[in-house]
Amino acid sequence: MILALVLLVLGIVGSAFFSGSETGFYRLNRVRLVLDGLGGDPIARGLLALTNQPPLFVATVLVGNNVANYVVSLATVMATQLVYGPQAFWPGLLAPIVLAPVLFVYGELAPKNLFYLAPNRLLRRCGPMLLVFTVLFAPAALLLWALSKLLERFAGQAPTPVQLLLARKQLQQVFDEGHEAGILSPAQRALAQGMFSLANKSVRDFMLPAGRLPTVRSDASPADVLSLAARFQCTMIPVEAPDKTATNPAGFVRTLEAHLGPKKPLQVHPVLKIRGNEPYIVALMRLEAAGKPLGIVVDESDRLAGFVTVEQLSEPLFRQK
Repeated sequence: MILALVLLVLGIVGSAFFSGSETGFYRLNRVRLVLDGLGGDPIARGLLALTNQPPLFVATVLVGNNVANYVVSLATVMATQLVYGPQAFWPGLLAPIVLAPVLFVYGELAPKNLFYLAPNRLLRRCGPMLLVFTVLFAPAALLLWALSKLLERFAGQAPTPVQLLLARKQLQQVFDEGHEAGILSPAQRALAQGMFSLANKSVRDFMLPAGRLPTVRSDASPADVLSLAARFQCTMIPVEAPDKTATNPAGFVRTLEAHLGPKKPLQVHPVLKIRGNEPYIVALMRLEAAGKPLGIVVDESDRLAGFVTVEQLSEPLFRQK
């Protein structure tokens, strides 16, 4: 009877351990885990390796939960046979039904709530045992992992979108935590969220089409530049290439320089060439790094598609909520 009780307790504890670890895994703060790993914490490094292989972790938890539930079932059968004899039918049938609420509360609900509230602290303490069970259950876990890969190949779908969604939620949580802790000011938080929400857009979504911005010839006078600037309300005007076969501008002129030096030759500034499919943030960083206020957007054939300015690309960052 003592053996049956010991197995019952071990089964419930095991179910609580694996159920709580699963919830803690999805609630884990990856940034804090990476910092602990960089600090030389071996447990944090082991947990970080598991987070980089979600299918392996899920398979380990699945195997562990099944083993724990099997141990609970075995302990229940042993106890009923010892008390009522091996031929008792109804006690053996009713015992699992009576025990199910206990297993649900103490083996599932309570540990999941605890790990939900303190995922990093509890998973850090359970980390050594979790890594040990990962090694012990490796044969069965690897079999399930291979099966999931096989199904993924037949289905033609990968878990990348789900992982990216989790990563976006985690990064959003980092922004919120930094704001609450006073690390990020409201303006810094708004800027970070704007960059985060616009990171997957291309520069083509923000460019001004080529026909919307006027151009001048390289021998144009400052008066011509000022006239066009007043008509189109622009501070920079692209300059046509001297070679008539060229499809892209040779540079741009500033209307301010034309106004300050009406009798001087116009200074043509070089422009930065940007591919239309280039990520929005990358294009903005390239313009800032090169010190170019204006860039030309070209298509796959290297033909002019439109224009972008630093001001034009920076403005949407502060409009995001």
